[in-house]
Amino acid sequence: MASVLVLIVLGVTGATLAATQRAVLTDSVDEVLQRRAADLEASLDAGELADPIPGQGDEESFAEVVAADGGLIASTANRSPDGPPPRAPSPSRAFGEIRKGDQHYRVLTEVHHGFLVRAGTPLDDVDDSALALVRGLGFSIPAATVLLALLVWLVLGRVLRPVESIRSQVAEISGGSLDRRVPVPGADDEIGRLARTMNEMLDRLERSAELQERFVADASHELRAPLARIRTEIDVSLAEGVHPDARAVLRSVSEDVDSLQQLVADLLALARSDSRVPLTHRLAVDLDDLVLREAERARTRNVASIDLSAVSGAQVLGDPSQLSRVIRNLLDNAIAYGGGRIAVSLAEQDGSAVLAVSDDGPGVPPGLQERMFERFTRADEARTPSAGGAGLGLSISRQIIEAHGGVISFDPGRRRGARVVARLPAIRAGQS
Repeated sequence: MASVLVLIVLGVTGATLAATQRAVLTDSVDEVLQRRAADLEASLDAGELADPIPGQGDEESFAEVVAADGGLIASTANRSPDGPPPRAPSPSRAFGEIRKGDQHYRVLTEVHHGFLVRAGTPLDDVDDSALALVRGLGFSIPAATVLLALLVWLVLGRVLRPVESIRSQVAEISGGSLDRRVPVPGADDEIGRLARTMNEMLDRLERSAELQERFVADASHELRAPLARIRTEIDVSLAEGVHPDARAVLRSVSEDVDSLQQLVADLLALARSDSRVPLTHRLAVDLDDLVLREAERARTRNVASIDLSAVSGAQVLGDPSQLSRVIRNLLDNAIAYGGGRIAVSLAEQDGSAVLAVSDDGPGVPPGLQERMFERFTRADEARTPSAGGAGLGLSISRQIIEAHGGVISFDPGRRRGARVVARLPAIRAGQS
């Protein structure tokens, strides 16, 4: 775009220069014609006008004096190409241009005491000079534009190369890689100060993230013990037998404790994933066994119908406990938000193990599907955590799947209910 603007500016400048040159040269020709006409008028006034009028060393120039009735008084041997003028000019002096074949003339016509005095000369030199300038500019302007664009590209590329390196490095930094830093150029200039400022900002972000992760982990650990004691005391009270009203209250409290324990477990899992702890168990996992086990567990706790007819064998490399947690989260979501019928499919496709969990519930609007993988986001914000969870299951599932080199998302083509699809790299033959 900048090169186009430069080309336009140089083009306008070149056109202005060519027009100015032609005007200057034409003015010089006009001065010569005026002197020629003045000489003829002086000779006419003195009665010394010769016929033919002597030339001035230019065979193509001409001069003539014409009477008011159009009769020719005197002229050079070379006559005007267009003949005598039909009438007097208005005003009394006029410049014009005529063409005769390939010839181009500049002509001055003046009225002097009832006579018409004409003098003309070819404009070949003016035309040739203007054409030479236009041709020169026609070559030099594009060449200069290309050269300037190349020079600017080289200079700016060298100057901005550190900026591009900083940009690309920052683009690769995410919440899980805040320990990375951008390269700092050796020169103490604006770019160097920018890089140092960027690294200082990353230092602050890393410290803030570490403090947040430590707080979540510590709070989760501290909450687990009292919640476990509360749960034990409730179970003991229920086992010993209490008044029916108290039993109902204890059962309600027990459900709340279950929700709190699940929330604490989820927060602890998020804290561990945020701390970027690498996977400690990478085993060959039969994903279909995990699916069948979690589906059986879900059946014993719920009345939902789970269709496993589309589950086939698939092996992946990963942590069995974490992958089981993903399957459990997907099944829990389908049970909580579905209409009672759940379908699970598992198959190997194009080198990937594709796990899909579908339900027949109200589904998730397309604009909300990606947000569902953010923390503390639920499909129905009006639901209470006890009814729909704290909104951490899908976020944890995505982190686990991505840690295993896979992807997880909602199926945008699902027309009824919701369908979550997770893809994991399958184990190839001979891989372990």
